[in-house]
Amino acid sequence: FLPLTSLIILICASAGPQIDNDKLYKYSYSAEVGLNRPTGSTRGNAGFRISSDVDISLVWRNSEIQDEQLLRVQISNVQVESAGKRSRKHNIFQGSSAESILGKVRLEALQRPFMVLWKMGKIRSLYAQKAEPATIKNLKRGVASMLMMQLKSGKMLEIRWSRWDLLHTVLGVSGKSASETVITLENGIIKSSDVEETHTLSVNAHHKAATKVLSRQSLTLKKIEVGPAEVAGKDAASVVKSLDDKLMSVGVMGEKVKTKCKGCPNLMDTWKAVRSQLELDSLSKAEAPKSFLMLLHSLRKASKSEILTVLRNCSKTVLPQLVDAVTSAQTPSSLAAILEFLDFSKKEGLMLQERFLYACGFASHPTENMLHSLLELSQGKIGSTDIKESTVIIMGALLRKLCLKGACEVPTVVKVKEMLLAGPDSTQVESEIQMYLLALKNALLPEGVPVLAKYAESEVGAFSTIAITALQRYNPELITPEVKKMLNRIYHQNQRIYEKNVRAAAADVIMSSSPSYMEVKNLLLSIGHLPHEMNKYMLSKVQDILRFEMPACKLVRQVMKDMVSHNYDRFSKTGSSSAFSGFMARTADVTCTYNLDILYSGSGTLRRSNMNIYGQSNNALLHGLQVTIEAQGLESLIAATPDEGEEDLESFAGMSALLFDVQLRPVTFFKGYSDLMSKMFSMSGDPINVVKGLILLTDHSQVIPLQSGLRANAEFQGGLAIDISGGMEISLWYRESKTSVNNRGALVVIGNVTVDTDFVSAGVEVGFETEATLDFITTVQFSEYPFLVCMQMDKTTFPFREMVSKQEKLPSGQTFFSKKSRDQLVPGSEFPLHQENSNMCKKVFEQAW
Repeated sequence: FLPLTSLIILICASAGPQIDNDKLYKYSYSAEVGLNRPTGSTRGNAGFRISSDVDISLVWRNSEIQDEQLLRVQISNVQVESAGKRSRKHNIFQGSSAESILGKVRLEALQRPFMVLWKMGKIRSLYAQKAEPATIKNLKRGVASMLMMQLKSGKMLEIRWSRWDLLHTVLGVSGKSASETVITLENGIIKSSDVEETHTLSVNAHHKAATKVLSRQSLTLKKIEVGPAEVAGKDAASVVKSLDDKLMSVGVMGEKVKTKCKGCPNLMDTWKAVRSQLELDSLSKAEAPKSFLMLLHSLRKASKSEILTVLRNCSKTVLPQLVDAVTSAQTPSSLAAILEFLDFSKKEGLMLQERFLYACGFASHPTENMLHSLLELSQGKIGSTDIKESTVIIMGALLRKLCLKGACEVPTVVKVKEMLLAGPDSTQVESEIQMYLLALKNALLPEGVPVLAKYAESEVGAFSTIAITALQRYNPELITPEVKKMLNRIYHQNQRIYEKNVRAAAADVIMSSSPSYMEVKNLLLSIGHLPHEMNKYMLSKVQDILRFEMPACKLVRQVMKDMVSHNYDRFSKTGSSSAFSGFMARTADVTCTYNLDILYSGSGTLRRSNMNIYGQSNNALLHGLQVTIEAQGLESLIAATPDEGEEDLESFAGMSALLFDVQLRPVTFFKGYSDLMSKMFSMSGDPINVVKGLILLTDHSQVIPLQSGLRANAEFQGGLAIDISGGMEISLWYRESKTSVNNRGALVVIGNVTVDTDFVSAGVEVGFETEATLDFITTVQFSEYPFLVCMQMDKTTFPFREMVSKQEKLPSGQTFFSKKSRDQLVPGSEFPLHQENSNMCKKVFEQAW
């Protein structure tokens, strides 16, 4: 809930508000709602205006409390017209009467008298016929609200919004509201009352995608005539009953209005309309996420049986995308349907099972029921160990989201929390220990820090790497002095020898967790005493911290004043390893940064490649993407000597991805020498899929009750079609290796605000869409020493479209619709890296040429 601030100003007020006996106060009234972009002219608003006469007279006054009055209110001479300035051709209200728009029954109900209990300027009760349509009662409440006031100028808070929003600010929607009421009193009589309220909603990542709801009301006294005399009575309720026993207190809060959608397509109709846009070859186009969002709306209204019918009658090529959509709907019906459709006990259908699990991990509004379903799944029969691992890993992501929602103590969350914390010590199987550590990396439980700290010092390099990179995701406040001591022990090898990538990961956490002066000094002093390529990596890391002005840069500069720490010998180390950060985009709404860290072995083979993309908006940070490629034990291929501590490592290469703060199950390129050799000779050069599918990124739903009695419904959804793949090629003949990370994506965000009554509807829709490609390729030539390394990070030219449309519709079927769009091409570019890389790339491609 969000507070709406109303500022009430009293002018010419000599006494409290009142209505005199034997008088009839005749007012003119209007209520208008307009929908547009915030920058749009009110002339172009979509919406409507209801105007009428309003007669008010005194029915009863409390003899003991003169300010407690029962009023009779009657609306008459109703008219409905367009809120914007339209030509006759585009004005759907032209020539229509109030009866033809509202219908005879609603119009009669609206013009039927109702009563209001008014005390000290506040509406205490409203009496109307209970059987009247909710829309009509809400409009009467809107008229009554014009009598609301406070007797002293100031602010009044009203809790009026209900909303359903994302947990993450960067992908969410922001709203601003303001309301101003100006009331003129003369001798206690309301001469005029004018209300204007605005509600603006905008997408955080692109504030131009925004809508504005403008609501205005006006009540103006025209004349005073002779009216009915007040009646005697004990209290207001008994007086109302004696005058009209059909009237009863209906409350002052607005009611929900259920509108029936005539001619709206059912789920199967929607599916038939969009399925061709969800084929695999269409996923890189904006039509795919647009169709995904359309389908999502239908799925959220569908029953379990309807969803199962569509799932069971779907072609194999488009079924994975349908699974994404059904899971993303996040309704009890959709979850029940997908769990019945998928058979996790079988090894067939692994891709569909994993798509379901990933969609759960990206859930915008996860529930305890979803987590409970995965818990039951993990404890049952699962045909694939990969799916078992993904299930547990994704449970960690759901656990974190539920805790962020304040549901950390619900029974299922507590049970899963205990399971994950005890998991690593409950098994001796390496793959299962990794599974639990990755789940803890997703969960980010404060209680998980000691568990991760323990496994950070493991003799198994994979355990150490996962545990340390998990610690890096925590708030620095949770990295205790004990944990820092452990990280320093690893980096400086105080107790035993560690692999280079483990030590490098430990250094990263130390530098990003509010390091002390001595910690930074010892890191700098270590440069020159490390393995050759690690020297260069640490030097690049320090230079990147200084160049990109990271939090530790002030302390690093302070340490570098000491010539023992900062000297030519230490800062002139050569090699191909590097660390570099830069800006991908900097706009008024969002800042997008990237960093690329690459660590090589002394032999020239890749040890670790780590690419990260972050988005920052409204002081919130989103880890949008991380793709890590790790390799080890490749020295035997080129008859090279392994680095210290890596002599007995098994040949291995694999990739791990973290997407929108969710760690996914890593994939393996090869493991073991025989697997390596067989895949080397069968390598096609085609990349291996890491994650592919449709993701619901933005998911905001909200109801805004307006003072006029109307209700604005806002929905903002963003869909992403994504395809991330990666590969590693090694050519012994050309003595060259190449690793690639390919990112393809299409994004569509649509915001829709409607005021939909049962007699007229109006809406505005804003949005934007884009398609983009980002490739990161590293080429290494190790035919001679020093070997040549070229890194390329390329963004292709991509389209960007902004759209806005407006519509109005009457029950008769008359419709007004307008749509505008603006297209532009954003030039492609190769993102800059350090100058050494540019020089090296020239040599690599000269040789290739």
